[in-house]
Amino acid sequence: MGLLLCKWWVGIMLMLHPFYASVTEITHNAAHKELEVSARIFTDDLENTLKKQFKTSFDIIRPANRKQVEGFIAAYLQQHLSVKVDGKPVALKFIGYKIEEDAVWSFLVAENVATPRKVEVRNDVLYEQHATQTNMVHVIVGGKRQSYKLDNPQATAVFGF
Repeated sequence: MGLLLCKWWVGIMLMLHPFYASVTEITHNAAHKELEVSARIFTDDLENTLKKQFKTSFDIIRPANRKQVEGFIAAYLQQHLSVKVDGKPVALKFIGYKIEEDAVWSFLVAENVATPRKVEVRNDVLYEQHATQTNMVHVIVGGKRQSYKLDNPQATAVFGF
């Protein structure tokens, strides 16, 4: 009976304390000499963060002004997600976003990027909103995938290829 009660309590605690996480995947496209970046962030968390930061109201799923919302997302990601390749910062250009189930997928690209030997990622997305935020980072170069889990306040991961 005690084990059953313990499992029930853990289940209740998980419902009361949601899990805050994002996933960022960075893939080097050798044929186009680009870094292709996609970031998956829960819709409600991102929308609430953007509303607070930009002191405005909008619906990220059905925006009245999509360009404005894209601008908010691009500005936020520029502040909270950056990449260095072989020690040099790369410029990430925001391409757009789409809604998929309960998440926003944002897409960015960095052009003219030779095959990296070292990729450094700084990702503190939603850290200001959630003390328990976790950001998973996956980097793929030459078909080799490496992953790292960043727990708030840790914001930087380095990958060697």
